[in-house]
Amino acid sequence: MIDRIVTLSVERRWFVLLMTAIAMVIGGWALARLPIDAVPDITNNQVQVNISAPALSPELVETQIAFPIETALAGVPGLEYTRSLSRNGFAQVTAVFSESTDIYFARQQVAERLRVAEESLPESAVPTMGPIATGLGEVYMWTVHLEHRDEDKHRPGEPGIQPDGSYITPEGDRLVTEADKATYLRTTQDWIVAPLLKNTPGLAGVDSIGGYVKQFQVIPDVQRLAAIGMDLTALAQALEQNNVGVGAGVVDRGGEGLAVRSDARIRNIGELASTVIATRDGVPIRLDQVAQVRLGQAIRYGSASENGQEVVVGTAIMRIGENSRAVASSVAERLTEINASLPTDVVIQPVLDRTALVNSTIKTVAKNLTEGALLVIVVLFLLLGNFRAALIAALVIPITMLMTSFGMLRGGVSANLMSLGALDFGLIVDGAVIIVENALRRIAERQHHLERTLTLEERLNSVARAAREMIRPSVFGQAIIILVYVPLLTLSGVEGKTFTPMALTVIIALVCAFVLSLTFVPAMLAIWLSKPVEEKEGRIMSWLKRKYEPGLDRAMKRPTMTMGVGIGAFLAAILTFSFLGQEFLPQLDEGDLTAQVLRVPGTSVDQSQAMQSRIEREIGKLPEVRFVFSKTGTAELAADPMPPNISDTFIIMKPRDEWPDSRLSKAELVAKVEKVLE
Repeated sequence: MIDRIVTLSVERRWFVLLMTAIAMVIGGWALARLPIDAVPDITNNQVQVNISAPALSPELVETQIAFPIETALAGVPGLEYTRSLSRNGFAQVTAVFSESTDIYFARQQVAERLRVAEESLPESAVPTMGPIATGLGEVYMWTVHLEHRDEDKHRPGEPGIQPDGSYITPEGDRLVTEADKATYLRTTQDWIVAPLLKNTPGLAGVDSIGGYVKQFQVIPDVQRLAAIGMDLTALAQALEQNNVGVGAGVVDRGGEGLAVRSDARIRNIGELASTVIATRDGVPIRLDQVAQVRLGQAIRYGSASENGQEVVVGTAIMRIGENSRAVASSVAERLTEINASLPTDVVIQPVLDRTALVNSTIKTVAKNLTEGALLVIVVLFLLLGNFRAALIAALVIPITMLMTSFGMLRGGVSANLMSLGALDFGLIVDGAVIIVENALRRIAERQHHLERTLTLEERLNSVARAAREMIRPSVFGQAIIILVYVPLLTLSGVEGKTFTPMALTVIIALVCAFVLSLTFVPAMLAIWLSKPVEEKEGRIMSWLKRKYEPGLDRAMKRPTMTMGVGIGAFLAAILTFSFLGQEFLPQLDEGDLTAQVLRVPGTSVDQSQAMQSRIEREIGKLPEVRFVFSKTGTAELAADPMPPNISDTFIIMKPRDEWPDSRLSKAELVAKVEKVLE
């Protein structure tokens, strides 16, 4: 059958070229849509459930929330195990499913079980599922802070930053304290930035940390409540019943139907204070008569800062399976649009962009692949001694890459350091080279035998015969290499997620190269090798043969010694390998640093933030540092919940050419930062 394919490829050579061109177009289309990331995503198939219960201790959270939810999830199809984390007022239950389970089916099953479990949970505990994302889902971060912008022209007394450092909102409120400013920034993030950003394609959610969540706080006077015969429960019920909007049907007036509604929803603190909570002897009693009503902040479990100043940090979380570079770019464009519509002197500043790491990684991989391809092409030109023949073999490389892109897209393999870095162009062109070289030899021999230029039919027969002769060694060679990678496909867990895409990419590339060597290469040889071919060796091949033949003769005369040298070299290689350093994955140096700061357990959020601000100011004094920002405690979505005594510090470096000493190594830079932290 393979012989028949080769023969048809030569006979229908123009059709083969047309099909190859179509395959290249499809491959280019797939390449443009191929998910691109820095490293493979090794996150297991999981669904997170977050539960907030501010009034409960860790023990009560464990017994009244985490345990009932884990019990309710038991027996879900595809579930492998569950684990939970319980802290003051917070619980997180993670359900891990098998890799074959569809994530949306898993979330549906978890949602159904949660509805059953809610009946046994405390009233204040409301479970919510985390975003459809993985551990590598945080693709873009930004800060929301106050900063005077040149384009925001305003005079003292108008909305914006005032000469005395206060801030006047567009509503006319003057914010003086840092807490009030942080509350306004968080309100801007939650009610303007996040809602406008959530419709970005490929985004699973928007996480927020820092500032304070705005609250209308009611502080009752117990004695006044008792005087009118009310308790706290009755007061809460009265406020709930007043803060509603209801419809009252339609009134027909003069043939016109008028919709009637009663909108009693509270919009500001003044309306809340004037809410009627009871009536005594026909006299209405307002809320401000029995309680103090004020603006306040909710209890926070996390904070954020930049260069020592409190800010709000937003994080764009990518949906599982999306292209991180495309999503990050879309988020950046959308934030630029949102930034222009924010209140005066409220600024969005990007602080972390996954695109930089992805581009750096892909640039490194592309550089290595390009250098490897050029090296292979140069060697082909030098050794084959025929420009057209060498070009035919070299064309297999880009065509194979395009076809491999389609296979990777269909196989769900992303383009990353592991999958692309495993490609070897020498292996890809191996089958094509031996067919091209044999075709040159056969055509030259036929010309020499007939002592004339071959006719078209004779040339086609020679090419087909040469290709068929090399099919068997080509098949064996490719099959042996593929079999080397097949065991990697059986790996599971973290190892499987890391190395299976690499093995799959190599296998797809080798299969594509093999198909091209059976079809494209014979067709191109039949078309391009139309001129007389001389059977001659290049200077390099002649020199190599002169050096190789005497050594081969000596080795064949002393087989025992030759085998002994080979075995000795093998043992020496094993011994040397045992002393080599080993690591699971190559280290990625994106140029920036992260530091996790741990404090005494029990440290409050405010105290941790005060200490963290000092750390940021000290690190920011280093001449190599561009800026520093950090996240302390737990964010809103709680994808990575941390206690209040732990901070993640992100140290963003200047370009190396702006450093006082551009030769400073990464280890020396880390030592300088550690010295500051000490």
